[in-house]
Amino acid sequence: MAGARESVWIATANVKAMMIEQGGKFSPVLGLFRTLARRGVELRLLHAELPSRPFRAAFDRSTTLVRGGLQLKICPRVHFKCVRVDGAWLYLGSANLTGAGLGAKHPDGRNFELGWVTEDFDTIDRVTALYESVWSGAECGRCRLRSVCPDPIGPAAPRARKGDGVRLGQARRLRRHGR
Repeated sequence: MAGARESVWIATANVKAMMIEQGGKFSPVLGLFRTLARRGVELRLLHAELPSRPFRAAFDRSTTLVRGGLQLKICPRVHFKCVRVDGAWLYLGSANLTGAGLGAKHPDGRNFELGWVTEDFDTIDRVTALYESVWSGAECGRCRLRSVCPDPIGPAAPRARKGDGVRLGQARRLRRHGR
């Protein structure tokens, strides 16, 4: 993530003011985000719950991040966890953006997480399609949590008519050219 040149997109359920190791020292992840934003890297954070108070306080102190350096969107249905870097590298796993999940935490306080990293473009394309669908608000229209969503990303769907909607058994897949 620290070597990103173009973009870092993160999806997580929980966000906390986690510490990360860089060059043998531990520092807040928001410091890395600030450095990336100053280099012009697009930073997106899609999350399910309000970030922790310490994260929000540290974020609010960074004019670089507040002025758009780190874009934040909340969707209570987000439960997938990913870190997508430059559209060419992807982490998928169970870890949230927390010290117990991905960051520096005492060995006795870490969660048991499972994840993997890939550079497989088909996998990256599929995760990108899901991420974009949620980020853009395309999933908001018929969401059953819309009434409790703190800030719906997209508009509500018009009232459904008979025959409208998703047909069961139809997979939502990113179509690849030539397939």
